[in-house]
Amino acid sequence: MATDHIRYDVLARDALRGVLRRVLTDAAEHGLPGEHHFFITFVSTAEGVKLSPRLLAQYPEEMTVILQHQFWDLTVSEDRFEVGLSFGGIPERLVVPFHSIKSFYDPSVQFGLTFEAADTAPETPAAKLPAAPAPAPSPVAALTAPEPADEDQSEPAKPSEGAEVVRLDRFRKK
Repeated sequence: MATDHIRYDVLARDALRGVLRRVLTDAAEHGLPGEHHFFITFVSTAEGVKLSPRLLAQYPEEMTVILQHQFWDLTVSEDRFEVGLSFGGIPERLVVPFHSIKSFYDPSVQFGLTFEAADTAPETPAAKLPAAPAPAPSPVAALTAPEPADEDQSEPAKPSEGAEVVRLDRFRKK
């Protein structure tokens, strides 16, 4: 196999993190429009993540925060975002570098992105696209996360075994 000197995997990962950065910047400047809200999962022990010892003890590996109604002082920089949230009635300030983010999901429009954490990422494509639901109406659906699973499933959820390659030809009208 030929060596990828251009590093398309890194370019794609950075571009998708740019989408996340842009969405959070807009939310910081203008608030959340309509019914939009965000589920953001990140590695709680990644370099640059700042959590209180209480939260780190409660979420020693990864943490998911929801930006919807009760958050404050959202600030976004080139490499991270900071936000105020309340956990059990106790206000906390979180600092989350973009490289620590594992997933982003906006359930109001069923749009999601999944990443491998940068400090554990192999030299293969770092940004993974979740499998598109069927039938998918457009190429954008390749980036869409499936709806969250119901709690009452007969089988436990199986861990993902890697990215599914989706051809855009599948979505083109013929």
